Amino acid sequence: MRRPPLKPVLATALIVALPASSAPPAGPETQVWIDVATHSMAGMPDLGALGGLAGRMMGGEKGPQGYPQSRNIPATQGRVLDIALHNRLKPGMPAEQAVPAGLGVGKLLSLLPPPPGKDVEDPKNPEMHDIEVTIRQYWGCSATVRPGQPKVMTLKIRNGQFQQDGAIAPGLFVPDRDIDVNPSYALWPNQKNSRRVGERSSMVGQHRITGDGVPASLQFDLGQNADFMPKIALQTRGELTDSIALSWQPVDRARAYFLNAIAMQDERNFTVWSSAEVPGAGHELVNYLTGSYIDKWLKQKVLLAPGTTNCAIPQGIFKATAKSGQEGGFASLNMIAYGPETNIVWPPKPADPKQPWDPEWNVRVRTKATTVAMLGMDFGDMGGMPTGDDEGDGKQDPEKKEEGGAKKLLRGLLRNF
Repeated sequence: MRRPPLKPVLATALIVALPASSAPPAGPETQVWIDVATHSMAGMPDLGALGGLAGRMMGGEKGPQGYPQSRNIPATQGRVLDIALHNRLKPGMPAEQAVPAGLGVGKLLSLLPPPPGKDVEDPKNPEMHDIEVTIRQYWGCSATVRPGQPKVMTLKIRNGQFQQDGAIAPGLFVPDRDIDVNPSYALWPNQKNSRRVGERSSMVGQHRITGDGVPASLQFDLGQNADFMPKIALQTRGELTDSIALSWQPVDRARAYFLNAIAMQDERNFTVWSSAEVPGAGHELVNYLTGSYIDKWLKQKVLLAPGTTNCAIPQGIFKATAKSGQEGGFASLNMIAYGPETNIVWPPKPADPKQPWDPEWNVRVRTKATTVAMLGMDFGDMGGMPTGDDEGDGKQDPEKKEEGGAKKLLRGLLRNF
């Protein structure tokens, strides 16, 4: 049997949804995408650089504070803003966005094209070591494990051959509505301006974008539905051997909630759980969702209703994690509150479908709030996990042995969770 490439193996192991490349934007010649997010760590204040480190460990983006910052789990706590302009009339030209005083970043934001991408050599096929990884999949808010759970899958690589025993539920399809930027876009934040918005920043008010080739009419007002959502006030109670009680205050403007957790017992065994009433909902849901998908998944009980304020992780599913602290065991939880989406088009679509309509521009504003809770963490001999390209001196501890393939695989898995 032909061995599949490594990336699909990783994707299967962590139920990672690999996004397809976004097609060139269709619609009006000038389009603006604005993403508005609020991120926190449960029970912890904004820790600045340390918060960014924790965010990267939990799956956030690493590297400089450029576009985008808000996708999935942000790498920094607090309020996060991303802006992308694509103008087919004059692609790749800088622009300026006049913003309300309440945003607290000055009168203007400079939107700049990203630097050209660097050519990357095709990596050589890595040497495949013998590896065995077991995943246990649970789902549903419940103090006890429900009948039929867990689903268990073991992935093995022996002598270069791939084998799968058992199966877990496939991940839900989540539409890719993020944009793949290139030098034809103008972005904020960027390499020259990465100033963070503040804890009291507000998007409410009048915005106007100007620049070479930008339509003179590109001016719009944003209301509360396009503003930053409050932080999620999540509380967790219970040890890893217990049923873990989760509770939170209602989040203003939240349309639905979703929670998922991962626990690593050691480098070969880990457990995943989600708050969905059906299997297969994974961390790919911890991102912006369209209103139609929110409505559909509320009916299917994939998402929790906006009035929900509590959930429970079944007792015992992380029990092995609590016993393996010296071997790198830990458990972590992600939570998202999906906010409203605002779409503005100019000129407005006429009521008469027979009347000609050629919009000049459109603006999309997405909102969400996310939080992370560490349910238990002790990396043990994995404490040297690199946290970023610019951190550490790159020297290897001479007393530490070179890592085997399994540990390297697990580090890769953790970076993609």
